[in-house]
Amino acid sequence: MTHHSLNTIDDVQSLLAGQNYVCGRALATVTFLSLKLGRPLFLEGEAGTGKTEIAKAIASALGRRLIRLQCYEGLDAASAVYEWNFAAQMMAIRAAEADNATDRHALRTEIFSPDFLIERPLLQAMRDQPGGAPVLLIDEVDRTDEPFEAFLLEALSDFQVTIPELGTIRAPEPPIVILTSNRTREVHDALKRRCLYHWVDYPDFQREMEILHTRVPEAAQTLSSEVVAFVQRLRSEDLFKKPGVAETIDWAKCLLALDVLTLSPEVIADTLGAILKYQDDIAQLQGLETRKILDEARKSLEGV
Repeated sequence: MTHHSLNTIDDVQSLLAGQNYVCGRALATVTFLSLKLGRPLFLEGEAGTGKTEIAKAIASALGRRLIRLQCYEGLDAASAVYEWNFAAQMMAIRAAEADNATDRHALRTEIFSPDFLIERPLLQAMRDQPGGAPVLLIDEVDRTDEPFEAFLLEALSDFQVTIPELGTIRAPEPPIVILTSNRTREVHDALKRRCLYHWVDYPDFQREMEILHTRVPEAAQTLSSEVVAFVQRLRSEDLFKKPGVAETIDWAKCLLALDVLTLSPEVIADTLGAILKYQDDIAQLQGLETRKILDEARKSLEGV
């Protein structure tokens, strides 16, 4: 399916559902508009709320290549676009010296040719791809710094990059761009203004149940509802890293592997490593009287 045939928000919801991505109306709307208007989509929210997953789901559903630029502190423009294969260039120079080839200009032209170019994600995303323009995922953009944001702004404005030795390379068709941020710092307004924005929150009980049913269909309803209620209750605690949807899914799989039918404080204590990934959080939960949280979670189910 091409994204030109996505005529309604419902189309987007069913397209993503086909990839086992359960998506609320608000997120489906902003995704629809992003695809329709060709605008980058900026998704911000807590880690583990499914921001990266949506890019994978869109690429897979549309049959497009997914190109991921994982951001990190100190990432600079050059390494996001390209680099020269220095080792291969040195070998070519040595081979030319061994053959007594003295035409320096020809040698320079040869070693700065596309054969020696290592394409990084931004340059790959500007290339013609089978199946249409790729999905470019710029993941955790909040980890980079302002100069990189300014560079991104330029790249997303005209979808072209210049390599001094080769000239300007322009995308034949702009990629579908999705940026994510875990909001470890505020991203500059100028970059956000280029994009359509959506805050991706933790799902409510019903939606998380839907997600769990889609991803772990073999889990019984009773266990699933206890797992979701417990994780949702846990997110209201003051934890260093609250469990995301991925942890809910992992935990349900662990419990199934242990043939657990219903939660108990003992089972929770044994499997905490599936939902909490920091020792301080685990210690805090152990001190928090797990039974109390489990009782509160069960109580919340009575109203459902």
